Amino acid sequence: MTAQPSTDLSFLDRVSQPYPPPRVARVGAPPLAFERTHSSFPDRIITQSPSPPEEWTLFTRISPQDRQEIVRTARKCEFRRCHTIHIEGDPVQQVVLLMSGCAKLVQIGQNGTEVILRLCGPGELVGTLGLASRGAHCSTAQAIRPCEALVWDPRTFDFLSQRFPELKLNTAIILCRQLKDMEDRFRELSTECVPSRLSRQIMRLMNQVGRRENGAVQIDISREELAQLIGTTMYTVSRLLAEWGKKGIVRAGRGAVSVRNVEELKHLSENMC
Repeated sequence: MTAQPSTDLSFLDRVSQPYPPPRVARVGAPPLAFERTHSSFPDRIITQSPSPPEEWTLFTRISPQDRQEIVRTARKCEFRRCHTIHIEGDPVQQVVLLMSGCAKLVQIGQNGTEVILRLCGPGELVGTLGLASRGAHCSTAQAIRPCEALVWDPRTFDFLSQRFPELKLNTAIILCRQLKDMEDRFRELSTECVPSRLSRQIMRLMNQVGRRENGAVQIDISREELAQLIGTTMYTVSRLLAEWGKKGIVRAGRGAVSVRNVEELKHLSENMC
């Protein structure tokens, strides 16, 4: 959509300047405390922001000129592995769009058990549910691979959403897709056996966070994290991955799963139960 020439954007140069990151410690932290850990390279703010791919959902139907205007108001940040981007219950202080890497959204149960809600990959907004609530984050976000991201101040992002209605619509589309993904997983948990749930989840992760490597699709996720995503034990996941590995479908390594035969994996997801 073409920008309105009468709208003054000069204040964005002020509000989008680097600001201190959200606090880490807070009263009443969950049983399993998350910290923003020190990195081999500091989490950095880079003044020049690259243009993201136009096929990403957030920028669908937005012209290149308007897309550049939106990106210009963001900061480019780098998060190291295990860096906590935000904590469940903290106020929403930034809007984060992943450019590269992977982050997980988790919640903590009363007994301190961690449950993974979603893995976010390039092109996804991190913590969209918190953004929609306009209050506090509904989950904790943590980088599981080094990440680069575009970060907006919420006031700036709200202004841009009003100026470019397609941006607001695209944000709603992202939220709907994430909700549908959670609905599908809930249905699978209630109606399907573990092998089917595992194969379906791996298929989803291929599209969300998978990357091509040596003729296969690699997903950086541990057996324990896979077990959390589908509601089973790490032992069961390890047994199934070992069986599928003997058939040449997947190869499980330390902290990663490599899909070697996508068609066979798809067949498993459709015919196991």
